[in-house]
Amino acid sequence: LVLHYLSLSPPARTVDLVIHALGLAAEYKVVDTLNKEQFKPEFLKLNPLHTIPVIVDDGFVLWESHAIITYLVSKYGKDDSLYPKDLKKRAIVDQRLHYSNDVFYVLRRITRKILLGQLKVLSDDYIHRVREIQMNMEKLLEGHKFMAGDTLTVADYSYITLVDVLEEFSPMEDKFPQIQAWASRCYTTIKDFDLVNKKGAKEIISQIKEGLSLVEHF
Repeated sequence: LVLHYLSLSPPARTVDLVIHALGLAAEYKVVDTLNKEQFKPEFLKLNPLHTIPVIVDDGFVLWESHAIITYLVSKYGKDDSLYPKDLKKRAIVDQRLHYSNDVFYVLRRITRKILLGQLKVLSDDYIHRVREIQMNMEKLLEGHKFMAGDTLTVADYSYITLVDVLEEFSPMEDKFPQIQAWASRCYTTIKDFDLVNKKGAKEIISQIKEGLSLVEHF
């Protein structure tokens, strides 16, 4: 199993967390998207859409983090707890995964503009979008310990790597107790969470802070 990734990428960290959860041995190949390594011919052969993460599993190439994590759990999971076989339970997990794409794309758009120096101050519109995401997540967690019910699933892995960026753009303080309680459960329940997530999350937050602080020098 080979994982093409960059630790700055939340979806890449999501896949890595699932790899650790499953106890799989993987070879890691860093793709420096900031230096456009994703456009190299050898990478485009793996993923013509030039996104990370990408896995190669015994010759089988797969990209898009949700496709990857559901594939890995379906193939290597000792049970179906992370991705239930029951159709109704699985449908809820899939539903949450689909919405997490909406969350990611909003955050990616803002983050990309900051890293490219195109955004120095968060507009009211961007802050509103982030706050709307937080309100929606709070609603989804009402009455549940985790994103898709009372047990940990791949849906939680998809959201938890985005929390640091959400918090940076719109501090939750005590306004979203469901999210905070859920995040705390994930931190202690997800195997090797700090080992896999901490460094990459810290790096991307540092770059965001640096990009936004540049306004002070103008």
